Amino acid sequence: MDTSRETESSASPESTGPSSFPDKVLKLVLPLIETHKDRNSVSLVCKDCYNSERLSRSRLFIGNCYSVSPEIVVRRFPNIRSVTLKGKPRFSDFNLVPEGWGADVHAWLVMFASKYPFLEELRLKRMVISDESLEFLAFNFPDFKKLSLSSCDGFSTDGLAAIATDCKNLIELDIQENIIDDRSGDWLSCFPENLTSLEVLNFANLNREVDFDALQRLVGRCKSLKVLKVNGSISLEQLEELLVCAPQLTELGTGSFSQEITVQYTDIETAFGNCENLHSLSGLWEATALNLPVMFPACANLTFLNLSYAALQGGDIAELLAQCPHLRRLWVLDTVEDEGLEAVGSSCPLLEELRVFPADPFDDKAIHGVTEAGFIAVSYGCPRLHYVLYFCRQMTNAAVATVVKNCPDFTHFRLCIIAPGQPDYITNEPMDEAFGAVVKTCPKLRRLSVSGLLTDLAFEYIGKYAKNLEILSVAFAGSSDWGMQCVLGGCPKLRKLEIRDCPFGDAALLSGVEMYESMRSLWMSSCNVTMDGCRKLAREMPRLNVEVIKEDERDEGLADKVYIYRSVAGPRRDAPPFVLTL
Repeated sequence: MDTSRETESSASPESTGPSSFPDKVLKLVLPLIETHKDRNSVSLVCKDCYNSERLSRSRLFIGNCYSVSPEIVVRRFPNIRSVTLKGKPRFSDFNLVPEGWGADVHAWLVMFASKYPFLEELRLKRMVISDESLEFLAFNFPDFKKLSLSSCDGFSTDGLAAIATDCKNLIELDIQENIIDDRSGDWLSCFPENLTSLEVLNFANLNREVDFDALQRLVGRCKSLKVLKVNGSISLEQLEELLVCAPQLTELGTGSFSQEITVQYTDIETAFGNCENLHSLSGLWEATALNLPVMFPACANLTFLNLSYAALQGGDIAELLAQCPHLRRLWVLDTVEDEGLEAVGSSCPLLEELRVFPADPFDDKAIHGVTEAGFIAVSYGCPRLHYVLYFCRQMTNAAVATVVKNCPDFTHFRLCIIAPGQPDYITNEPMDEAFGAVVKTCPKLRRLSVSGLLTDLAFEYIGKYAKNLEILSVAFAGSSDWGMQCVLGGCPKLRKLEIRDCPFGDAALLSGVEMYESMRSLWMSSCNVTMDGCRKLAREMPRLNVEVIKEDERDEGLADKVYIYRSVAGPRRDAPPFVLTL
């Protein structure tokens, strides 16, 4: 259920005559429809389809936890076993959303306990979940099997201990990129000694040393374990012992490569070589050219390699990539420099996704980094590339045009020039033509992040050509309201629009009145939007929640941060004092 386009459950389609979809047909067809978008479409066909779909739905996706209430959800869908729930706006990742803003999952869990005691799976992103909530979850859902927490906060390893202790049928425990109070590594010893069902275990972003003996016993008895991602406290020697216990792994997150190795390299190489089904490898904290070769026996079948924790140099990564002929996805730090990206272009012809992260985005004097030369080299060697996240310190219009000419199937293009407002460093012109080339050349484009010196011309291009665009992120760009007006008037499939530090004001905000009900959300911060403009939007669109985060009382007329989304539940009930709902 993507609630950005849903109506309240009482507003079901009207039946205009005898159903043309017999129950037998619906029962055969509905199980074959898996995506939430397609199921939403089916539910709108007629009343019989609506009722059959709501009763047969077992999986629920809610892209904004405030777009609907728990009461509405359980009233419409009585048989849900899996829930995916997203909370805070994505810009919370950049500390733009204040602490205490909301997105606490506990009210949802209380409702689910009364209506979905058979719940098996919960996936949360950017939600607040306390230890008490984790204990409640573990105690009230006897059949619970899968928990995934991504970019969440509010909990500690005590909450993980409760999940380990009381979830007797646990299959998946995946905690990634969360803000966790890491109190003790003993939580791993809380898994019952008779638990053998675990298939996914990921605790890569914890910091403390864990109880390795407990971990080894757990891995050894869970013969169906497919995904294991450990933290940096695990040494290569310990990793070798774990691999001996679990050669069936398909995804591995290694520990640290920094400790002194006390076992023979051949033993570790043999352990890696026995993992014949391994297709994903991540972690590699502090890996160097000296210890990388121990992984080579496991590289032949890799399709995903995440090196975003390993500050490798260009020559180091070149030797590693030569062992990975089937690589589809690659994440690296910009320490690989252009030399490393040239190796990507020459060694990874099947590559579809590339992410290049900054090793230190706040160091203006950093001597390492990637440029347009590395980007171009990848595009020449990887014609299947369709997803890129590229942090760099310089770029040119001509380079971007070359990249998209070589790779016209981009669906996600996220170019982040680290210093705000940087022009084409060769011509000193704005980067308008670069992003114009992206939207003109890539008709499949669904997500776009723009950066650099941009005028309204770039947004005119986006509005004119990006007809399949769903998510747009903008920062430090634009000349006037006209730029945003072009986007809102020209991108019919836009679902999320994220804007910060731009000169867009009330005219731009109000130009989207006809779009906002079909979008999931709009975020604007440090723009020129006023409280009066927000109030006018709220009056004209009563089904929208128009929220203003007021942290600075010095200018009462300015709306510091604005978050707009459609909700069938009305204004939220847990808004803190600094959030004004208009």
